Amino acid sequence: MPSIAASSVSETHAPSTAAAVAPDTVGRLARRAGAALAAAACLAAGAAQAQTQAAPAGDGTRAAEGRREQPVEPEVARRDVRVPKIPSNDFSIGLLAGTYASENFGSNGVVGLRVGYHITEDFFVEGVYGQTKVSDEAFRQVLPGGVFSEQSQKLTYYNVSLGWNLLPGEFFVGRNRAFPASLYVIGGLGSTKLAEQSRQTISFGVGARLHLSRRWALQVDMRDHLFSLDLLGKRQSTQNLELTAGLGFFF
Repeated sequence: MPSIAASSVSETHAPSTAAAVAPDTVGRLARRAGAALAAAACLAAGAAQAQTQAAPAGDGTRAAEGRREQPVEPEVARRDVRVPKIPSNDFSIGLLAGTYASENFGSNGVVGLRVGYHITEDFFVEGVYGQTKVSDEAFRQVLPGGVFSEQSQKLTYYNVSLGWNLLPGEFFVGRNRAFPASLYVIGGLGSTKLAEQSRQTISFGVGARLHLSRRWALQVDMRDHLFSLDLLGKRQSTQNLELTAGLGFFF
Protein backbone atom coordinates (compact mmCIF):
# COMPACT_ATOMS: atom_id res chain seq x y z
CA MET A 1 0.00 0.00 0.00
CA PRO A 2 2.73 2.50 0.72
CA SER A 3 4.06 2.16 -2.81
CA ILE A 4 0.73 2.80 -4.36
CA ALA A 5 0.30 5.92 -2.27
CA ALA A 6 3.66 7.30 -3.31
CA SER A 7 2.83 6.79 -6.91
CA SER A 8 -0.43 8.50 -6.51
CA VAL A 9 1.22 11.46 -4.87
CA SER A 10 3.76 11.82 -7.64
CA GLU A 11 1.08 11.69 -10.27
CA THR A 12 -0.94 14.21 -8.37
CA HIS A 13 1.95 16.79 -8.28
CA ALA A 14 3.06 16.44 -11.96
CA PRO A 15 0.22 18.46 -13.56
CA SER A 16 0.77 21.33 -11.20
CA THR A 17 4.43 21.65 -12.27
CA ALA A 18 3.50 21.71 -15.96
CA ALA A 19 0.87 24.29 -15.25
CA ALA A 20 3.45 26.41 -13.45
CA VAL A 21 5.95 26.30 -16.38
CA ALA A 22 3.43 26.94 -19.23
CA PRO A 23 2.54 30.64 -18.48
CA ASP A 24 6.20 31.77 -18.66
CA THR A 25 6.71 30.12 -22.04
CA VAL A 26 3.55 31.65 -23.45
CA GLY A 27 4.58 35.14 -22.25
CA ARG A 28 7.96 34.91 -23.92
CA LEU A 29 6.42 33.74 -27.15
CA ALA A 30 3.89 36.59 -27.05
CA ARG A 31 6.62 39.19 -26.53
CA ARG A 32 8.66 37.79 -29.42
CA ALA A 33 5.62 37.77 -31.66
CA GLY A 34 4.82 41.41 -30.75
CA ALA A 35 8.38 42.49 -31.49
CA ALA A 36 8.29 40.74 -34.85
CA LEU A 37 4.99 42.39 -35.76
CA ALA A 38 6.34 45.84 -34.80
CA ALA A 39 9.45 45.31 -36.93
CA ALA A 40 7.33 44.23 -39.88
CA ALA A 41 5.10 47.30 -39.48
CA CYS A 42 8.14 49.60 -39.46
CA LEU A 43 9.53 47.98 -42.61
CA ALA A 44 6.17 48.30 -44.36
CA ALA A 45 5.89 52.01 -43.41
CA GLY A 46 9.40 52.74 -44.67
CA ALA A 47 8.76 51.02 -47.99
CA ALA A 48 5.52 52.95 -48.47
CA GLN A 49 7.24 56.29 -47.76
CA ALA A 50 10.06 55.52 -50.20
CA GLN A 51 7.58 54.64 -52.92
CA THR A 52 5.64 57.85 -52.31
CA GLN A 53 8.78 59.99 -52.64
CA ALA A 54 9.95 58.23 -55.79
CA ALA A 55 6.58 58.51 -57.54
CA PRO A 56 6.77 62.25 -58.69
CA ALA A 57 10.20 61.84 -60.26
CA GLY A 58 9.00 58.83 -62.15
CA ASP A 59 5.92 60.68 -63.34
CA GLY A 60 8.05 63.65 -64.51
CA THR A 61 10.43 61.34 -66.35
CA ARG A 62 7.57 59.55 -68.04
CA ALA A 63 5.98 62.91 -68.97
CA ALA A 64 9.27 64.15 -70.44
CA GLU A 65 9.65 60.93 -72.40
CA GLY A 66 6.09 61.36 -73.65
CA ARG A 67 6.87 64.89 -74.84
CA ARG A 68 9.97 63.73 -76.66
CA GLU A 69 8.14 60.91 -78.26
CA GLN A 70 5.23 63.12 -79.40
CA PRO A 71 6.58 66.57 -80.40
CA VAL A 72 4.08 69.27 -81.31
CA GLU A 73 4.78 70.79 -84.71
CA PRO A 74 2.94 74.11 -85.25
CA GLU A 75 1.29 74.41 -88.62
CA VAL A 76 1.91 78.06 -89.56
CA ALA A 77 1.46 79.24 -93.11
CA ARG A 78 4.65 80.98 -94.29
CA ARG A 79 4.49 84.03 -96.50
CA ASP A 80 7.06 86.28 -98.14
CA VAL A 81 7.51 89.68 -96.52
CA ARG A 82 8.77 92.55 -98.65
CA VAL A 83 10.63 95.23 -96.72
CA PRO A 84 9.45 98.66 -97.93
CA LYS A 85 12.12 100.92 -99.38
CA ILE A 86 11.75 104.11 -97.38
CA PRO A 87 13.61 107.05 -98.96
CA SER A 88 16.19 108.61 -96.69
CA ASN A 89 15.88 112.10 -98.22
CA ASP A 90 19.49 112.94 -97.32
CA PHE A 91 20.20 114.97 -100.48
CA SER A 92 18.70 118.32 -101.34
CA ILE A 93 18.77 120.74 -104.26
CA GLY A 94 17.15 124.12 -104.61
CA LEU A 95 17.17 127.66 -105.91
CA LEU A 96 17.85 130.85 -103.98
CA ALA A 97 17.22 134.53 -104.54
CA GLY A 98 17.79 137.65 -102.49
CA THR A 99 20.06 140.64 -102.11
CA TYR A 100 23.85 140.94 -102.09
CA ALA A 101 25.33 144.03 -100.42
CA SER A 102 28.89 144.65 -101.56
CA GLU A 103 31.00 146.84 -99.30
CA ASN A 104 32.14 149.18 -102.09
CA PHE A 105 29.58 148.73 -104.84
CA GLY A 106 26.13 148.91 -103.29
CA SER A 107 23.33 146.31 -103.11
CA ASN A 108 21.96 144.27 -105.96
CA GLY A 109 19.83 141.22 -106.48
CA VAL A 110 21.44 137.77 -106.37
CA VAL A 111 20.31 134.38 -107.64
CA GLY A 112 21.91 130.99 -107.25
CA LEU A 113 21.79 127.22 -106.87
CA ARG A 114 22.11 125.26 -103.64
CA VAL A 115 23.04 121.57 -103.26
CA GLY A 116 23.27 119.80 -99.91
CA TYR A 117 23.87 116.48 -98.22
CA HIS A 118 22.67 115.82 -94.68
CA ILE A 119 25.26 113.66 -92.94
CA THR A 120 23.25 113.22 -89.74
CA GLU A 121 20.29 114.91 -88.13
CA ASP A 122 22.66 117.55 -86.74
CA PHE A 123 25.27 118.14 -89.46
CA PHE A 124 25.06 118.79 -93.19
CA VAL A 125 27.31 119.85 -96.07
CA GLU A 126 26.18 122.45 -98.58
CA GLY A 127 27.54 123.88 -101.80
CA VAL A 128 26.29 127.17 -103.24
CA TYR A 129 26.84 128.93 -106.54
CA GLY A 130 25.54 132.47 -106.99
CA GLN A 131 25.88 135.51 -109.18
CA THR A 132 25.00 139.18 -109.00
CA LYS A 133 25.99 142.50 -110.54
CA VAL A 134 27.89 145.36 -108.95
CA SER A 135 28.31 148.93 -110.11
CA ASP A 136 31.08 151.51 -109.60
CA GLU A 137 28.70 154.41 -110.07
CA ALA A 138 29.76 155.95 -106.77
CA PHE A 139 33.40 155.90 -107.87
CA ARG A 140 32.59 157.48 -111.25
CA GLN A 141 31.20 160.53 -109.47
CA VAL A 142 34.66 161.12 -108.04
CA LEU A 143 37.03 159.47 -110.49
CA PRO A 144 36.64 159.90 -114.24
CA GLY A 145 36.29 156.48 -115.83
CA GLY A 146 35.48 154.80 -112.50
CA VAL A 147 37.14 151.63 -111.27
CA PHE A 148 35.87 149.11 -113.79
CA SER A 149 36.16 149.16 -117.54
CA GLU A 150 32.37 149.17 -117.61
CA GLN A 151 30.04 150.62 -115.04
CA SER A 152 28.36 147.30 -114.28
CA GLN A 153 30.31 144.11 -113.64
CA LYS A 154 29.20 140.54 -112.95
CA LEU A 155 30.21 139.01 -109.62
CA THR A 156 30.10 135.25 -109.22
CA TYR A 157 30.97 133.11 -106.24
CA TYR A 158 30.87 129.53 -105.01
CA ASN A 159 31.54 127.97 -101.62
CA VAL A 160 31.36 124.68 -99.77
CA SER A 161 30.22 124.89 -96.16
CA LEU A 162 29.53 122.76 -93.11
CA GLY A 163 26.32 123.42 -91.22
CA TRP A 164 25.15 122.51 -87.73
CA ASN A 165 21.46 122.34 -86.82
CA LEU A 166 21.75 124.22 -83.58
CA LEU A 167 18.07 124.33 -82.58
CA PRO A 168 15.95 121.61 -84.22
CA GLY A 169 12.27 121.73 -83.38
CA GLU A 170 8.80 122.45 -84.77
CA PHE A 171 6.99 125.51 -86.07
CA PHE A 172 3.31 125.58 -85.10
CA VAL A 173 0.59 127.00 -87.30
CA GLY A 174 -2.53 127.24 -85.16
CA ARG A 175 -3.20 124.56 -82.56
CA ASN A 176 -3.35 121.41 -84.62
CA ARG A 177 -0.62 121.79 -87.22
CA ALA A 178 3.16 121.79 -86.84
CA PHE A 179 6.07 121.73 -89.29
CA PRO A 180 9.59 120.46 -88.58
CA ALA A 181 12.02 123.36 -88.43
CA SER A 182 15.58 124.10 -87.42
CA LEU A 183 17.93 127.02 -86.84
CA TYR A 184 21.50 126.45 -87.96
CA VAL A 185 24.93 128.03 -88.15
CA ILE A 186 27.09 127.52 -91.21
CA GLY A 187 30.60 128.35 -92.42
CA GLY A 188 32.97 127.41 -95.20
CA LEU A 189 35.45 128.33 -97.90
CA GLY A 190 35.05 129.30 -101.55
CA SER A 191 36.03 131.76 -104.23
CA THR A 192 34.69 135.07 -105.57
CA LYS A 193 35.35 136.40 -109.07
CA LEU A 194 34.97 140.11 -109.84
CA ALA A 195 36.56 142.18 -112.59
CA GLU A 196 38.83 139.35 -113.70
CA GLN A 197 40.02 138.87 -110.10
CA SER A 198 39.42 135.54 -108.34
CA ARG A 199 39.79 135.76 -104.59
CA GLN A 200 39.60 133.14 -101.89
CA THR A 201 36.50 133.75 -99.79
CA ILE A 202 35.52 132.86 -96.25
CA SER A 203 31.76 132.72 -95.67
CA PHE A 204 29.79 132.21 -92.48
CA GLY A 205 26.31 132.93 -91.23
CA VAL A 206 23.04 131.68 -89.80
CA GLY A 207 19.86 130.32 -91.31
CA ALA A 208 16.49 128.70 -90.76
CA ARG A 209 14.85 125.77 -92.53
CA LEU A 210 11.12 124.99 -92.50
CA HIS A 211 10.00 121.61 -93.86
CA LEU A 212 6.71 122.07 -95.68
CA SER A 213 6.48 118.32 -96.43
CA ARG A 214 8.74 115.27 -96.55
CA ARG A 215 10.36 116.57 -99.76
CA TRP A 216 9.98 120.34 -99.81
CA ALA A 217 11.56 122.87 -97.48
CA LEU A 218 11.76 126.64 -97.26
CA GLN A 219 15.18 128.03 -96.36
CA VAL A 220 16.21 131.54 -95.29
CA ASP A 221 19.89 132.33 -95.07
CA MET A 222 22.09 135.29 -94.05
CA ARG A 223 25.85 135.14 -94.69
CA ASP A 224 28.92 137.33 -94.72
CA HIS A 225 31.46 136.83 -97.52
CA LEU A 226 34.98 137.97 -96.66
CA PHE A 227 37.55 138.43 -99.44
CA SER A 228 40.27 140.90 -100.43
CA LEU A 229 40.05 143.09 -103.50
CA ASP A 230 42.54 145.34 -105.33
CA LEU A 231 41.04 148.81 -105.75
CA LEU A 232 43.07 151.68 -107.17
CA GLY A 233 46.27 149.75 -106.68
CA LYS A 234 45.60 148.94 -103.03
CA ARG A 235 44.43 145.61 -101.63
CA GLN A 236 41.81 145.76 -98.93
CA SER A 237 39.65 143.22 -97.17
CA THR A 238 35.92 143.56 -97.82
CA GLN A 239 32.82 142.24 -96.08
CA ASN A 240 29.82 141.51 -98.25
CA LEU A 241 26.49 140.64 -96.67
CA GLU A 242 23.96 138.39 -98.38
CA LEU A 243 20.34 137.69 -97.47
CA THR A 244 18.56 134.98 -99.47
CA ALA A 245 15.51 132.75 -99.39
CA GLY A 246 14.86 129.64 -101.41
CA LEU A 247 12.93 126.44 -101.90
CA GLY A 248 14.67 123.09 -101.60
CA PHE A 249 13.74 119.61 -102.78
CA PHE A 250 14.86 116.56 -100.74
CA PHE A 251 15.49 113.19 -102.32
